[in-house]
Amino acid sequence: MEEEKTSIEFAKYRLEKSKEALISAKLLYDNNDLIGTNNRAYYSIFYAIRAVLALERVDFKKHKDVISYFNKNYVKTENFPRKIGSKIAQTQTVRERSDYDDQYVPSNEKTEAQIETAKELIKLVEEYIDKKQ
Repeated sequence: MEEEKTSIEFAKYRLEKSKEALISAKLLYDNNDLIGTNNRAYYSIFYAIRAVLALERVDFKKHKDVISYFNKNYVKTENFPRKIGSKIAQTQTVRERSDYDDQYVPSNEKTEAQIETAKELIKLVEEYIDKKQ
C-alpha cells in the first residue's frame, strides 16, 4: 500500500496542478482563445486555493465552498492580502461568463488580468507553503 502523502506534499501536488493550468492558459491566450484562457486561468487559481486547503486536509465538493472557506480563513485573517480575495471573485465571474454565457465576449484586458491573478496567487501560495515547512 502506498504511503499517504504528507499535507505539505499534497499541497505541493495541488500547486503543480495550478501551475500546469496556468501554462495551458498562456498557450490558449497565445492562440487567441480568450474563453479557454479564462477557464484555465480560473482553474489555476482554484487549484492554488485547494493547495492551501490541503495543508489542513480540508476540501469541499463545490467551488463556492472552497473559495468561501479560503476567504473566511485566509483572506479575512490576512494570511493572504485582502486584494487577492477581490481578484479571485472577479476571476470567478469572468470564468462563469466565459463558460456559460453564449453572448459574452471577453476582452484582452480582462483575460490578461485572469492570468496575472493566477501568477500572483501561485507566488503567494508558494511563499505560504514554504513558511509551513
